[in-house]
Amino acid sequence: MSNLEYLKQNPYFQEVPENQLEWLLEESVCQDLEEGEFLFQPNQEITCMHIVLCGRIRLYIAQNGQMRQLAIYEPHEITGQLPYSRMTKSTGYGIALEPTKLLCFEKTKFQELIQNNYELTEALVRRMTTRVREFTKNQQMTEKMVSLGKLSAGLAHELNNPASAVVRSAESLQKHLQNTPEQFKDVISIKVNPEQVDQINDFLFEKINNLKNRDKNTSQKTKKSILQKSNLEDELLDYMEDRDVKDAFDIAPTFVEYDFEINDLERVEEIVSEAHLSPILNWICNNLITEKTIQEIKDASERIGHLVQSIKSYTHMDKGSDATQVSIVEGIENTLTLLNHKIKVKNINVELNFEDNLPKIEAQAGEINQVWTNIIDNALDVLPENGEGKLKIESKNDHDFVLTKITDNGGGIPKDIINQIFDPFFTTKEIGKGTGLGLDITHRIIQQHNGSIKVNSENGQTTFEICIPIKGQS
Repeated sequence: MSNLEYLKQNPYFQEVPENQLEWLLEESVCQDLEEGEFLFQPNQEITCMHIVLCGRIRLYIAQNGQMRQLAIYEPHEITGQLPYSRMTKSTGYGIALEPTKLLCFEKTKFQELIQNNYELTEALVRRMTTRVREFTKNQQMTEKMVSLGKLSAGLAHELNNPASAVVRSAESLQKHLQNTPEQFKDVISIKVNPEQVDQINDFLFEKINNLKNRDKNTSQKTKKSILQKSNLEDELLDYMEDRDVKDAFDIAPTFVEYDFEINDLERVEEIVSEAHLSPILNWICNNLITEKTIQEIKDASERIGHLVQSIKSYTHMDKGSDATQVSIVEGIENTLTLLNHKIKVKNINVELNFEDNLPKIEAQAGEINQVWTNIIDNALDVLPENGEGKLKIESKNDHDFVLTKITDNGGGIPKDIINQIFDPFFTTKEIGKGTGLGLDITHRIIQQHNGSIKVNSENGQTTFEICIPIKGQS
């Protein structure tokens, strides 16, 4: 079959007149590739449009030390430089999987092509538009998978702590309750009247509630030094040992945690007398330990629930993909929750400043959350690990837009590359640590929402300004 017949069978050229296809053949040259031979490699200048006549070309990139396939070019496929394309250099590898024959058309002849071959030009531009759409979709999926991998690792780390706490507390509670029958025998053998029982119960719940209120109101939280706690524990221990309280050494630390003072022990002694002090104090301690362990399980379980709700809200998994009313504040807070492991490791100071009654925006929540993830994660990467890192996030209503600023005190972006940071595959990170897609995807998402993003950077301060319309896309 002749090359002309190949072109006439090409689905992209079905509406192109034969004389234009003949012109394309006359102005092109054929290129043969052996199996394993490269058509192009990264950063190689693209000078031709290639049409695959026979054989196959694999397009792939190297990512994290591994090959990731992007596409397989089979017969009829058009690749390389196309009319009106901004592509100048290749971003990946193109290698022949078998003996392959290509038709090569130099880009220096594009002007003549555009002027004299309307239908052919239209077909090539249509192919370029489709290629851009496919490439953009592939980029977005790649970056989403990278982001998901980061968040999954962080979420696993964050879930591990409360999950382990639940297991430890449950095991501790199980062992603790095994001692209850023995202590019950000591308590039931003493003789106290109903009024004394009520007084002891009131005292117990008073101590439990005092601790809860103390923890809720951090401003009122007792701040005892380690030395003060140690001294108080010794005082309580001496008091109980003087009265032959059983297991006083084990009881004292729990009483200190619940802010017991000597006058509290004296109050119990007044109610039940010294003769019954030992079983009553052990009974009180037993209930306090049970309460404390249950509270630990409750707190850890709530933490797990909060993390699950955060990832659910972040991914918008209970909503469709259509634009909805989205809270920027909620999206940023959920993102920080999922990246909290990074914040804790570097001991980063995070400052949030959100305007009251900030309006929601009309957007696709999953995509907007990806914007916050990409920018915040990049900021966390460049901040120091010595506790001096600062991240400031602020949002306010700016007429018909919501303006969000994300500022870090990292080393800044050099002036000679700041205009390149939104280019696809551009990255300053080490090989394997960045795809160079994050900010490109971020820029595309914001553009799709009719918003804008800009960056100002100098040593010690980099600020990304993201402006998104409240009413969504027009």
